[in-house]
Amino acid sequence: MILETIDSPADLKSLDRDQLEILAAEIRQFIVDSVNQVGHGHLGSNLGVVELTLALHRVFDSPRDIILWDTGHQAYVHKIITGRRSQFATLRQAGGLSGYPSRAESEHDWIENSHASTILSYAHGLATAQQAEGGEGRRVIAVIGDGSMTGGMAFEGLNNLGHSGRDCIIILNDNGRSYAPTISRLGESLVKIRNNPTYMRRQARIEKLLAEMPLVGDRLERAMEATKAAIREMWEPPAFFEALGVRYAGPFDGHDIAGLEEALRNAAEIGGPQVIHVHTQKGRGYAPAENDPIKRLHDIGGAKPGSYTAAFTEALLKEAEEHPEIVAITAAMPDSTGLLPFAERYPDRFFDVGIAEQHAVTAAAGMAMGGLRPVVAIYSTFLTRAFDQINLDVGLHHQPVVFCIDRAGITGDDGASHHGLLDMVLLTKVPGMTMFAPSSYQELQVMLHDALEITSGPVAIRWPKTMAPQANPDEVGHGLRGRKLRSGSELCIVAVGKMLDAAEAAAELLEAEGVSTTVWDARVIVPLDPELIADAARHPFVVTVEDGLRDGGVGAAIADRIAEVTLGHPAPRVRVLGVPAAYIPHGKPDAILADLGLDGPGVAASAKELLATAGSVSTERR
Repeated sequence: MILETIDSPADLKSLDRDQLEILAAEIRQFIVDSVNQVGHGHLGSNLGVVELTLALHRVFDSPRDIILWDTGHQAYVHKIITGRRSQFATLRQAGGLSGYPSRAESEHDWIENSHASTILSYAHGLATAQQAEGGEGRRVIAVIGDGSMTGGMAFEGLNNLGHSGRDCIIILNDNGRSYAPTISRLGESLVKIRNNPTYMRRQARIEKLLAEMPLVGDRLERAMEATKAAIREMWEPPAFFEALGVRYAGPFDGHDIAGLEEALRNAAEIGGPQVIHVHTQKGRGYAPAENDPIKRLHDIGGAKPGSYTAAFTEALLKEAEEHPEIVAITAAMPDSTGLLPFAERYPDRFFDVGIAEQHAVTAAAGMAMGGLRPVVAIYSTFLTRAFDQINLDVGLHHQPVVFCIDRAGITGDDGASHHGLLDMVLLTKVPGMTMFAPSSYQELQVMLHDALEITSGPVAIRWPKTMAPQANPDEVGHGLRGRKLRSGSELCIVAVGKMLDAAEAAAELLEAEGVSTTVWDARVIVPLDPELIADAARHPFVVTVEDGLRDGGVGAAIADRIAEVTLGHPAPRVRVLGVPAAYIPHGKPDAILADLGLDGPGVAASAKELLATAGSVSTERR
């Protein structure tokens, strides 16, 4: 196989056209086999950029030339070419290959870009540094695509690049998930002319001669510019980009390696900020992806029956049937957040705003002001991009927006950038916020109903990326109250959401050793149930367990409330268990939680340490 001879970008330089086509097919098969073997990963987006990546690495000299990816989940081919092919058996596994570019993995990776629409800002900064006095003069090439151009930050970066005039080549990878202009034969001809450096030099000479002609020079020059602008408006889509000072060329066939190489070489010679618009087919070369009209097998995951996400889908459809004012909003993730069935049943009440979380939240505030009941479905890791809007556009205006937060806590395979560890710390600080954490399939559905009954301000429900335990009717709480599962006299364990399983397992281990243990399912993160606080305060020892940051999280709030209600009386010793303030690498969620001491044995061990330790400090954090 040709692929087996490729260990660095330099190995591509000597290949002829036929060999490149064979290599592209081998890479596609390798990606399909690797993703299916490990059981997870981004598939469709990487199958679409094979030829584009080959062309980039044949024209440019990575890592001397800086190649950036947005989003990074379309960089598998880049990883294969830059010497990491043998590591794909460990893709997104503990200690293995990251699913995104990683500075720790390779000198060819400048950033980890797992949140979309940021690359043009990176590119602006890097281009500024490279072209500054003392800079190294490296070329900067930013590949943006797979919907990333729908994010507002991308336009902010584009605007500043155009204003700066810095040398930067922007590859707009248009796979039908973002900007998609019309193609015509005349347009294709104009593209080839405008991307030719010889044409550009001749045009510059003609414009100079016209401008120097006595009396009529300025008029002729303006007439020429007007004619060119009219042709562009009719046959090409450069107006938006060039109004910002960014030269546009395209669209080009993203699967024609020779054509791509010519376009890239020309762009490198012309200089300045440029957009090279490339059309690619997401999922190309793999029939199951090509025949998937929604995701093009973006990944091989999805909402599974029995998951918390499935519980949300089921509950939302039921509530929407009874309440026509309910609308659903997502930021480019209708499938993974469980909203596709809602979109199919209520297309006029469904809004996918693209990768624009800030807009999604403020638009929801506006909808609520107009009498609708917006439900915003979003991953925890992406919710934090819109915290200012949650706080000031929703919270300050007391709007009843319901935030349904998926992938909360330790998520696993995507690593540090995708763990949902900040939602509780941040949202509990929004005045008037109500926040729920379900511990079962049925709890989530009760909580969604209760959330929609609250009209005094925003509500959030957060749940993990795991299967949801099933509960009987007598095992489900209601309203803004916690739920007491067992009573004891010596130790009280208060669990948040998913961590109830660990708390119950710990209680069993402790009871077996003679420790009388109470267990509470907090259910409501804010406002905390006064009955829960009062009951916990009667115990000599309290342990809280959460799968978010422990500093400033729910446990810290519980400890503070216990201190308040026991003021002037003996207070229990409280130990707060949670996730440390660190970037947690990828791995299986249960294994990560166990390593952090957040499984049954770990919680029991921390509780025994607390019981065995004397001292005057009333709150310990681990």
